[in-house]
Amino acid sequence: MDTTASTPRNDPYASLRYQEFNYYLVIRFALVFALAMQFAIIEWKVYALSHDPFSLGLIGLSEVIPAVTLAPFAGHLVDKREKRGLLLKCVIAYLFISTGLFLLTWDKAVAGLSTQWILLSIYFLVFTGGIVRAFVSPSNFSLMSLLVPRALYANASTWSSSAWQIGGVLGPALGGLCIHWFGVHWSMLLVVAIFLAPLYSLIQIKPKPIYYKEKGETFLQGLTSGMRFVWQTKVVLGAMALDMFAVLFGGAVAMLPAYATDVLHVGSLGYGLLRSAPAVGALITMFIIAHKPLVNKPGIKLLAAVFVFGLTIILFGVSTSFWLSMAALLISGALDGISVIIRQTILQLKTPDDMRGRVASVSSMFVGSSNELGAFESGFMARQLGLVTSVVFGGCVTLAVVATTYVISPAMRKLDLKP
Repeated sequence: MDTTASTPRNDPYASLRYQEFNYYLVIRFALVFALAMQFAIIEWKVYALSHDPFSLGLIGLSEVIPAVTLAPFAGHLVDKREKRGLLLKCVIAYLFISTGLFLLTWDKAVAGLSTQWILLSIYFLVFTGGIVRAFVSPSNFSLMSLLVPRALYANASTWSSSAWQIGGVLGPALGGLCIHWFGVHWSMLLVVAIFLAPLYSLIQIKPKPIYYKEKGETFLQGLTSGMRFVWQTKVVLGAMALDMFAVLFGGAVAMLPAYATDVLHVGSLGYGLLRSAPAVGALITMFIIAHKPLVNKPGIKLLAAVFVFGLTIILFGVSTSFWLSMAALLISGALDGISVIIRQTILQLKTPDDMRGRVASVSSMFVGSSNELGAFESGFMARQLGLVTSVVFGGCVTLAVVATTYVISPAMRKLDLKP
């Protein structure tokens, strides 16, 4: 990578002029596309087997336990190892896991197994995927910073988030359509094939240098240094906490199979459309921000976006109209896109090169895993309070979190994203 290459100022496509970064975008897109499609299919299959919203929450819990538990170790290891090679191993592992899920959705392969054993086997493979994910997040985050100059981190974060959201749009939508057209089993076979795209793209990227510096730390100090850095860097801590609690309590997406089946009565096709709506909204935001970066008062804009996000979750919770529910999810995704871009830019600009893996692992623990914890929380609360009440409750808690953050975090209110 030529870090001295000149690029036009305010060029929204500046980072796309680096070939290896384009391969990285393919990896980012294909991984999220395949995993989002896989989760949409598995969620539908699990609910079809159990007819229990709590079983949907257990999917998230199965993944989040290993992802959170192993995150400090994974981040420490990523900082000490070559990032591209680690990510390559993770993609190969995902190929094996998706193949296992393909076999579990094949009626001939599971003939004679009880529903309980099929569910337990699915949860086990999701758990294994959580182990892989603990290494994917810090490897991904660290690799991106090695592909473009530091001055382009904000621009690269926007395009990286765009690739992530495009995958998030197409994955669930195609998953729902494929279930409708071909059934669950053959839809999972397509997921297996999609994982070949990031495998090929990683081969096109050269191995990268390792910036880890030995500081005479004990093993335990090395594991916890990322947490100490986040705790001491208040704006990073504030952004992570805000996003974590918003996603944790605003996790309406996890209940979509139940909403599509029991509230909106739209079947697998409607489920796929609902599942993709938040990502469509986020994608729109990504392209707008690529051309009009969030320069003025980004912290205030972040707080406002998450506050309105909470309102849209409440609206979705009480809606019995398919199109109103679609609109609420679309707007929630657009607002969440603002949060994603600002948080990723903060992390890229504030994190030292030799600590990127460990800081990314902390982000994975407290932000990335909040999706799965939110799914479990939503499933548990749906069983205790009822489906609609649990979603509305989550939206109200999100509003309270934003108000609290505004009061106690002056660093967030004064946030500046200039490199």
